[in-house]
This record gives sequence, structure tokens and C-alpha cells, in this order.
Amino acid sequence: MRTLLITGPGGSGRTTLAAATALAATRAGERTLLLSGDRTDTLGAVLGVATGPVPVEVREGLTAWRPDATAGFRDDLAGFQERASSVLDLLGASRLDPEEVTPLPGAEELTLLRALRDAALSMGAPPRPFGHWGRHDLLVVDLPPTPQALALLALPGELRRYLRRLLPPERQAARALRPVLGRLAGVPMPSEWLYETTARWDLELAAVEAVIADRKTVVRLVAEPGPAGADAVRDATLGLALRGLRPDHLIANRVLPDASADSWLAGPVAQQRKTLEEWRETYEVVEIAHPGRDPRGLDDLDALVVPGAPETSSRVEWPVVDRLAEDGVLVWHVPLPGAIRDELDLIRRGDELVVAAGQFRRIVPLPSALRRCTVAGAALRDGELRVRFAPDPDLWPQTP
Repeated sequence: MRTLLITGPGGSGRTTLAAATALAATRAGERTLLLSGDRTDTLGAVLGVATGPVPVEVREGLTAWRPDATAGFRDDLAGFQERASSVLDLLGASRLDPEEVTPLPGAEELTLLRALRDAALSMGAPPRPFGHWGRHDLLVVDLPPTPQALALLALPGELRRYLRRLLPPERQAARALRPVLGRLAGVPMPSEWLYETTARWDLELAAVEAVIADRKTVVRLVAEPGPAGADAVRDATLGLALRGLRPDHLIANRVLPDASADSWLAGPVAQQRKTLEEWRETYEVVEIAHPGRDPRGLDDLDALVVPGAPETSSRVEWPVVDRLAEDGVLVWHVPLPGAIRDELDLIRRGDELVVAAGQFRRIVPLPSALRRCTVAGAALRDGELRVRFAPDPDLWPQTP
């Protein structure tokens, strides 16, 4: 199954265009699932059909679903309390009733990630609740506004990294020795359920990470042309590039018609035209004319001419170029369009490289060859970060 992730700055119309894209794909014969993580039913208002935790068929071939973060959080908490019952009883802690539980910050993002994973798995042996839906060809995801969306895409990898640091997998080999080690150390060792829970979380996060990293997963940006939209698109492009992604299309929404020079629209139209010219130099731009009102219902959405199912990959390669013969270094090429040199920061930490670009930051595992090298310098040229690595004589294989 192909996955299309749609995001953009707040108020850009991304939910409307996500719904229009799903409808366009359905008209082209794609069986489509439209997924939204909005707390309120913005998607339902756009479609004219109420959406919620129970999937609804919008029209033949198109299903819409808005998972319930509250119910998911309550289920997770109930499961945690059940597995940790012995510890809670030992501490004399009272359990929380489901009725008094409200989702904590981040619960909606985790719910959307889990739904993304379940929707992708439905293409194999469909688990509950997807078994009665049939299979889908395309998953269209209405992501939150771009800053939250970028944090959401980074979340599975970051959480897996934290889990591996807190409870390294290699410690699982010592399960049988934990009681003995506990007596020797004089401190209690983590109980079995903690390792089992960690392993389950790691598997779930890995499944989400695999969907995001899949070459059939594509990111599409929506923005309104103008100074604010240009800044938002520049930031979004840099944030995506740091995740190894680039948009397949930039949908310029609410494009105004030409206006006479003495009209009050002349100024906004000129701003939009300037932004569109700049965007066309870098992106595959699709213009959506301003309809004069907010689209509501299937007829209005059908009238929007949007690109349908993606045909290209959003993945961007970070190649390592061998320049040992010429300069004695390996060069890691990291595309970072829109990056500013003064806002770049690099830190080598063991076998990882911490890359900070503006407001974005990512910890990247080094390719195996670069782990045996030391950082010899870096430069930003033509929107590409080039990090030079010199072989460490103590670690690099010696030629006879």
C-alpha cells in the first residue's frame, strides 16, 4: 500500500485538500483510506459526513477514520495498571478508574501513529478493526500543522533510541540471571513485564518507523502563497530534509485571480505571483484557485483539481563519497535545502552525529565506514552539507 502524508502550516487548508486528494484517488480507481488525527471533526465538516473512532464509508472506495485518542489512552493505561498490579499493590497505590482519565499531552500523536501502523498492516493479514473493511490501495493521512507533523515523524525513531538506552536489548540475555544479579547487587532488578512491555513498544514503534521510511510513503505540502507561506514552506522543506524526505508536490492553495492595478486585490495578487515564481524554481507546484468560500461537501471537493495518488518517492539519499585517493577523506553529502550556515551545528557523539539546522535537530547513526573515522571538517554548499571524515589509523584496515 502507498501512503501519502499531507501537511502544511495551520490555516493553509491541508484538511480540505487531503479530503480532495482522497476523492481524486478514488475517482481514479484507488481504494482509499483517509485518516485524520484532529481532535475536533474538521475532516467531517469538510466531507459533510461525521467521522470518528468507527470508520465510515464516504463513498464507494473511500473510507474515512478519525481515531479516538481518549479511548486509546484509557486502554493503554488500563493495560499498564494490569501488568503492574503487583508493584502498585506493594506501593499501596490506588488504581485510576477509566472514567477519571483524560489524555496527557502527546496522546493524540501516539494515537495517530498507532492508527498509521494499523492501517499499513491492514494490507497484510488484516487485524482488528480493519478486517471488515477490505483492502486499500492508498492511505491518505491528514497530518497536524507542519511543526507538529515533523515532530510526529521523528517520534518513533527517537522513542526507540530512548528505549534502547534505558533498557538495552542485550540485557535480555541475562533474564535467568536477574534474581542472582539482584541479590549480588543488593538492588531489585527490573521485573519481567517491564522487559516484555519494552519489547512490545519497540516492535510497535519499529512498525510505524517502517511505514514512514518506506519508499512508497510520500509527503505533500500545502501552503497559501505569500510571505508567511513562503517562510513556512522553507522551514518545512528544511525539517523534512533533515529526516531524509522531500515533498513530491507543493500545493499552492487559494490562488487569487488577476486583478486590475487600481483594485485592492492588486497587492495580495502581486505577492502571490512573486511567491509562486520562486516556488516553481524548486518545487512541483500545483495551483488551486481560490473558490471564494470554504469548500464543504463532496461536490465542492470534487471541483478542486488536485494531484491524486503519488507516483514518486519522497526519500532522499545521503551518499558517502570515497575521496581517499584524492584527498584522503570520505565525504558524507547531506542535502539540506534552505539551511543557513550560521544556524548549523554538528556534534560527533560516539557512533552518532547530532545535526542541528535552525529549529530542527536529528541524531543520525553513522554509516559503518564513517564509524572508523574522525570528523575532519564540514561545509555548506548549494543547499548541501558536506561532512569530511578522515580514517582513524587505529581503526582503519591497514593495507599490506
